[in-house]
Amino acid sequence: MTTRPMRLRRSQLSVPGVSEKMMAKAAASDADHVFLDLEDAVAPSAKAGARKTIVEALNGLDWGKKTRCVRINDVTTSWCFEDVIEVVEGAGKNIDTIMLTKAMRAADVQFVDLLLTQLEGKLKLERRIGIEVLIEEAGGLQNVESIAGSSPRLEALIFGMGDYSASQQMNLRGWGGEGYPGDVFHYPRFRIAMAARAAGLDPVDGPYANFRNEEGFRREARMAFMLGFVGKWAIHPAQIAPALEIFSPTSEEVTRARELAAAYDKALAEGLGSVNVNGTMVDAASIRIVMNTVRKAELIGL
Repeated sequence: MTTRPMRLRRSQLSVPGVSEKMMAKAAASDADHVFLDLEDAVAPSAKAGARKTIVEALNGLDWGKKTRCVRINDVTTSWCFEDVIEVVEGAGKNIDTIMLTKAMRAADVQFVDLLLTQLEGKLKLERRIGIEVLIEEAGGLQNVESIAGSSPRLEALIFGMGDYSASQQMNLRGWGGEGYPGDVFHYPRFRIAMAARAAGLDPVDGPYANFRNEEGFRREARMAFMLGFVGKWAIHPAQIAPALEIFSPTSEEVTRARELAAAYDKALAEGLGSVNVNGTMVDAASIRIVMNTVRKAELIGL
């Protein structure tokens, strides 16, 4: 089985690859993960220059413990291969992951994997660069299971609801109001989360466009959290704190989880398969839920 790095992705901050000022602010932010964007946030005429700006930021800024990611253009564009080559040759030792946009099939991920393998060999990089994949097309969702199993480098599947809505020609006039009776994104979210978890990957929820509407952001983040997502994008620094809060266990939850885990370990040592802890029955099934909280707390440092 492939051992993937354990990374926090509660808040993934999006930063245009053309803005030195915004990248400096991102490096100093509380986000777990920052991705420097070469795709939608950069005009075609500015993409070549943005690669150099991103390389300088990766090499020159103090990113602390953040996951440092570069979002590249999709494999159908003329920019994709040079995005990978230039940023890895320029800052490979300071890149944790590459984010592939609009993945449609397993071969798209494998193309990036092969490029990275060749570059890591050429540059003698000591750490393997991971891949994160955006599922944002109807075709990508249709193939999400094969995409999830496409590469040992793969670490996360991300739901890009903006492009997905356009791909499926969805009408979102009633979204969040009196329109569709339920969450219009429930099915793609659920399917992406299930494919990710089955493959041992992190499912991540995509952007909420109105960064001034914190209540709306929180509502979408809570729904994603309930489905098993580990975090959500932040398109503005104002969305970092709510994401960190929603995708983190409370101190009370952590204390309770550790209490239950300790009681279960004691019961096993005594030859018992279950134990009653103040009215809560803990057995082989329920301890798995408890341990999810314990592991998350350990990753966060709680």
